[in-house]
Amino acid sequence: MTPARPWPAVLAAVVVTALGWAGLRLWTRSGGTYVPLPWTAVAGTAALALVVLALGTPVRRWVSGRRDHALDPLVAARTVVLAKAAAYGGALLVGWYAAQALVILPDVVGARRTRLVLAALAAIASLGVSVAGFVVQRWCRVPPDDEGGTARDA
Repeated sequence: MTPARPWPAVLAAVVVTALGWAGLRLWTRSGGTYVPLPWTAVAGTAALALVVLALGTPVRRWVSGRRDHALDPLVAARTVVLAKAAAYGGALLVGWYAAQALVILPDVVGARRTRLVLAALAAIASLGVSVAGFVVQRWCRVPPDDEGGTARDA
């Protein structure tokens, strides 16, 4: 499996931000209300970043040489897949929450200020999910063999 690359993730975030902003702006200008944005979006997204890091920790320990417990290869493979999904999924969420913040930005008064803060915090938490995905993916890299091979995913 090839590792996730940062540039496609950044591109995805930018595209989703632009499309989300355009769609939400069109929606609100035609009389639609803002999409609900509860505080649990921030908390859940931040918790997801922590879960990705926590699930990558056993693989990191094993790869770094602390092999006091056996590592199931299926668990390691699932961790790599989770990390790649988190890297790209977090980037998409960054775009979505950034689009919501940009739609609110011109009219920041009263309750919209709270909504802007929630959207910004959710975008930051989503960035944390993406970064956690890239970090855990890196943790899952097995060092090259002594025979001069290249590094591979766990």
